[in-house]
Amino acid sequence: MKWKFLMIFVLLLSFFAGPPRRAGLVWADVDCSALSGDDKKTCEDINQQLSDLKKSLDTNQGESSKLEAKLKSIQSQINVAVNKLKFTEQEIKDRSEKVSTQYIVLSVKIREMYMRLRSQPLWISLLSKSSMGEVRRELVYRQDSNDKDKQIIVNLVQEIGSLEVGKKALEIKKIQLAKLQVEFDKQNIVFQTEIKKLSSKIAQLSAQQQSLLAEKTGTFSTTVGDVPLADDPASRPDYNPGFSPAFAAFSFGAPHFKGMSQYGAYGRAKSGQNAEEILHAYYGGVDIKKDYDAGKQISVEGYGRMDIEAYVKRIYEVPGSWGDSGGMEALKAQAVAARSYALAWTREGTGGAICTTERCQVYKNSDKGGKWEEAVNATRGWVMMKDGKIINAWYASTSGGYQESYNALEYLKNGSSYNTPGFWDTPSGRGGWTSQAYEKTAGSPWFYKAWYKNRSGNNCGRSHPWLTSDEMADILNAVVVYKGGDASHVWPLDYQSCFGGSKDIWSREQMKNEADNKGGSFSSVSGVSVTYGENGVTANVHFDTNRGGFDVSGKDFYTVFNLRVSGRIALLSGLFNIEKK
Repeated sequence: MKWKFLMIFVLLLSFFAGPPRRAGLVWADVDCSALSGDDKKTCEDINQQLSDLKKSLDTNQGESSKLEAKLKSIQSQINVAVNKLKFTEQEIKDRSEKVSTQYIVLSVKIREMYMRLRSQPLWISLLSKSSMGEVRRELVYRQDSNDKDKQIIVNLVQEIGSLEVGKKALEIKKIQLAKLQVEFDKQNIVFQTEIKKLSSKIAQLSAQQQSLLAEKTGTFSTTVGDVPLADDPASRPDYNPGFSPAFAAFSFGAPHFKGMSQYGAYGRAKSGQNAEEILHAYYGGVDIKKDYDAGKQISVEGYGRMDIEAYVKRIYEVPGSWGDSGGMEALKAQAVAARSYALAWTREGTGGAICTTERCQVYKNSDKGGKWEEAVNATRGWVMMKDGKIINAWYASTSGGYQESYNALEYLKNGSSYNTPGFWDTPSGRGGWTSQAYEKTAGSPWFYKAWYKNRSGNNCGRSHPWLTSDEMADILNAVVVYKGGDASHVWPLDYQSCFGGSKDIWSREQMKNEADNKGGSFSSVSGVSVTYGENGVTANVHFDTNRGGFDVSGKDFYTVFNLRVSGRIALLSGLFNIEKK
């Protein structure tokens, strides 16, 4: 027994005589094969993400912001792995210290036992006992003590073996993570350079393309009074184009979405809100001053100077008939907005003349009378102010259910700032948006509409806005080409006949071939769905195609759709839906 203990003791001494053996692995590039479990999965995930990033850059796919987000995500994963490794390293250190303490205790016990055996052999100890009972107890005691010591030694040896394995694994992980970080840093430099190149290439639209977008999307400040919002059966979702699948792009509202929605104000009035509540809803925490100088004069383009109140009575922005159908408070709100807008435009009469078209406000040189004049008289001297300055009170016909924020004091050009609220214009926020929007309550025909004519009624020969599967596939191919950095050939096929321009326009086949060179083309589309953002725009459009699912940001689709789609078909809002039937 003595020699057995001594042998184990010698083994223990030799085990701790030197540092743990290190794994003799030679690492090449980023190799995950030596790892296991979650560590291996993390390593493989990072490798895959790096590969995907390379592929995205090789094919010029993806927005630069998304690619940068992926790089940050990879670095975050590496950081998590490093922190986890530090925790494991500390755990092994704590276990090593515990083993060292146990080893010291065991060494003392073995030394005591060895000295006891040499100074008093077992047979002498047994002969010194006075009875067999004492002999048995001595034997039992010694056997029990030996058994416990053996178990302590076995446990200690097992723990040392486990520590050896853990230390080897720790060294492997350290090497692996160092390799991953080095490789990532090296790749990151390349990626960042390529991302900058990609950012500079994407969406480099020519001046002519910008002009085309402006013409198709109608960047004018249309109001209710000047342009009748006639209903058009072909623009509604229930229209039957006579083929299937058929796709149409429906805009929520048009053309700008800042300040007061005129139809929204009408809906709020019909819902019981008064003029002040309506104005505060759209312009936020403004002060409504009710005793502004009614004799203040402003200059009106082509008509000279006149009192502000006389001017407002000749504004033709909303139908006076609204006053007879629950909208009197909307007329009052409009009068306050029109008065404030004119005073801001002319710097309270000290600046230039205000124009008389929808570019400013629609003015006709005769009193409108009726309910409109009642509304003007009821709000005589009312203006909206912030910090003692009259705000530039924007408004438009229909926002589509979301009001965008804008700086209503920017016109002062002196650093003044007051941002109106951005919000879903419904009684219950976004949740009731499409069914409960105040504009829908008011019956605005622009709330949800597919556009295919310009303001004069020109439709370039198209009788409806619905597209075939082939036409939608062509637009998706244009998206691929556009995101690949080349927008120079993205024009409507009928650009020359419809818009009078002459450009190098790619046919559908040419667009398809170029899309193949930039990641893959589409030949058919079978389904579509959209995702809306909290900020009042369409965030993403998902298409089911012959190549599976394809996603494009709402912003990119809005741009490419308006550049490529034929005729006067257009999206007039960044908040839109694509319907399929």
